[in-house]
Amino acid sequence: MATKYELYVLDGCPWCAKVLNFMDEHGIELPVISITGNPDARATLEREGGKVQCPCLFIDGAPLYESGDIVDYLAKTFAA
Repeated sequence: MATKYELYVLDGCPWCAKVLNFMDEHGIELPVISITGNPDARATLEREGGKVQCPCLFIDGAPLYESGDIVDYLAKTFAA
């Protein structure tokens, strides 16, 4: 079964930009959901992840926070 990914970001967030830049540099394409001006996405992030913190990468529904941890995961999983 394929792994499902969703990356929640906040516009203007430097940590989100770090993750997005890494993805761009390595040709990694994942669904990106901005919570900026999107109360439904913000509510989903809080409900599913337990807090409103960006960036948050959901991996099969499990949240992964912290830009460094997300970049490390992406590097190991996609940029090998």
